[in-house]
Amino acid sequence: MTGNFEYDEVDDNDERPPADAAAALRLIVEQQAEAARRLSPNMLFYYWPWGLAWLIGFGLFFLRFGPDDRVLVTLPAWLPLPALLALLVAASLVSGFASARTYGRVSGDSNRRGAWYGISWGLGFATLSTVLSRISPHLPDDLSTLLWAGATVGLTGALHIAGGAVWLDRNLFTLGAWISVINIVGVVAGPGWHALIIALGGGGGMLLVGAVVELRRRRPSPVTRLSPDVR
Repeated sequence: MTGNFEYDEVDDNDERPPADAAAALRLIVEQQAEAARRLSPNMLFYYWPWGLAWLIGFGLFFLRFGPDDRVLVTLPAWLPLPALLALLVAASLVSGFASARTYGRVSGDSNRRGAWYGISWGLGFATLSTVLSRISPHLPDDLSTLLWAGATVGLTGALHIAGGAVWLDRNLFTLGAWISVINIVGVVAGPGWHALIIALGGGGGMLLVGAVVELRRRRPSPVTRLSPDVR
């Protein structure tokens, strides 16, 4: 049997395990960190869409329906509410898509916990909207707007706090507590001021928190910064 058989030499070094314990530990830690980054969501897709929605949507309410019924910017009276609702829907679609991509690769209790938490948001706002729609027609326009805004923001803060407690997420819990506090301040301040406080404190706060959380997520874990003795 004749013929010319060619083969590539296999580099055994590619398949060899690390030469020492320090290298093995570093490899394990790096792989764990990479897996954690892939399975953890990019929080910019959560905080920033909602932050922009609140900043722009409630900002329009403040500009059109300012304190003491002042019109700071001439806008159609019908514009702020549809704009806010459209922004909220867009934010929910962005964050929902990000959640599906992240947690679709995760099974077990984490996946089920996330699904149930999402259902609680839908049912909570459906219930609240049903109740408010029966009450708000009997109130003056400014108080009706304040009722809707204060109640929905309050529910959002409570659900953030609950989510932080479920996942032991300090950032989410703190954000929920912050939203709840500024919502109380805004409701006490009255119509017009509530929209400004929520736009800047709520929307701006979510933009800031999202940036900080994502920077921390991308920062190397302290465990990966091994001392020179084991490098």
